[in-house]
Amino acid sequence: MSSGQSPADLALAHLREHITYVPGKQPDDWDDFVKLNTNENPYPPSPLVEEAVRAEISNLRLYPNPPSQLLREKIADLHGLSPSQVIVGNGSDELLTLCVRCFANAEKPIGITTPSYSLYRNLASLQGAPVIDVPFEADFSLDPQRIGFCKANLFFLTTPNAPSGVGYSNGALVKTLNLFPGILVADEAYADFAPKNAVSLLADYPRLLIVRTLSKSYGLAGLRVGYALGSPDVIALLDKAREIYNVDRLAQAAALAAIRDQDHFRSTKEKILATRDNFTKWLRDKKWNTYDSQTNFVFTEPRTSTGRTGSEVAQEAFDFLVERKVLTRRFAKHPLTSSRLRISIGTEIEMGIVAKAIEEWLRKELGK
Repeated sequence: MSSGQSPADLALAHLREHITYVPGKQPDDWDDFVKLNTNENPYPPSPLVEEAVRAEISNLRLYPNPPSQLLREKIADLHGLSPSQVIVGNGSDELLTLCVRCFANAEKPIGITTPSYSLYRNLASLQGAPVIDVPFEADFSLDPQRIGFCKANLFFLTTPNAPSGVGYSNGALVKTLNLFPGILVADEAYADFAPKNAVSLLADYPRLLIVRTLSKSYGLAGLRVGYALGSPDVIALLDKAREIYNVDRLAQAAALAAIRDQDHFRSTKEKILATRDNFTKWLRDKKWNTYDSQTNFVFTEPRTSTGRTGSEVAQEAFDFLVERKVLTRRFAKHPLTSSRLRISIGTEIEMGIVAKAIEEWLRKELGK
C-alpha cells in the first residue's frame, strides 16, 4: 500500500477550498414538471436546425472546423462586424472561462456586481484570482464610478442583469468604459430580449468584450454554443487560450441554421416578450413587487393574501410551486434576492399553470 500523499494533498491549494457552481434543478422526470428555473426557451429551435443536424451526422467521423469559421462569418455578418471580431465557444460559459484565463490571476483581480451570475466567482476561484465586489443598491442600478475605481483587471457585467432582469443603457456603459481601465465583459446572455445592446460601442472601445449565448433566444441550450464580440486584439488573445476543437460539428451546424432563420428567431422572441409582459401585469395585479424585465424571466416578490412578504414567504411560495410540479429559482443567500423568486417565461399554457398554482397558494392562507 502506498505511503505517499493522497490525490487531494497533491491538488492545488486553492482548489481544495473551491465551491462549484450550483445550477438550477434538472429533474430526471422533467416532462412531469413546468420547468421555469433555468431560463430556457419554451419553444423548439428553427426547423432548419433539425435538417442541419441530420445532414451533419454522416460527417461525425471527422473533426469539426477548429475556429468554427463559417459560424464566425455568419455571426459577424449578423452584427455588421469582421470575422476577426468574433470567437465561438462551447457555450458562453467557455468564453467567460477564457476571459479569466487570459486576464486574471492572483495579482490581477476580477470585479463583479453583486448579486449577479454566480459563475463569475467560481471561475475566479479556479484561477486563484481575488474578487472585488461592487454591490448593487435595491433598484439594481449601475454605478459607473464604483466600477471605474474598483481596481480590477477584468470586470464582468451582466447586462441585462440576472437575476433581476434590469437592463442598462449604452450611456451608462459608456460612462463605465470611460472610467474603468481594464477589460469590461458585457455578458449579454439576455440581450436579444432587451430593446438595446452594446454592439455599437465596440468601434470606440477596444477594451469592451460582449459575450452572447444561443441557449436562450435561439433555443439551443442543449447544444452549448456561445460567442464573443470584441476588438481583433482581444479576440486573438482568447483564441490563443481556446481548446482546439471546442465546438463540435453538430453544434456548429445547428447554430448556423438557427442564425440563418431570423424569421423563426423573431417569431419566438415576440411570443416570449408578449407572455412576459402579460405575466408581469398579472403579478403586479396580485401586488407582487416585480422588476421591469428586459430578459426572458421575471424577478418577483411573493406577497400573501394578508400582505406578508420576505424570505420565509418566498420559500413558502417556492415549496408550494414545487409541490404543484412548477420549478422556479430562488436565491436565498443575498438580502436583495432572498424575498424573491425568478420565474422563467414559458408558453402561455405553462404560465397559465403557474398562475393557477399561485392563486391556489394565495387562497391557502385564507383557508379557502
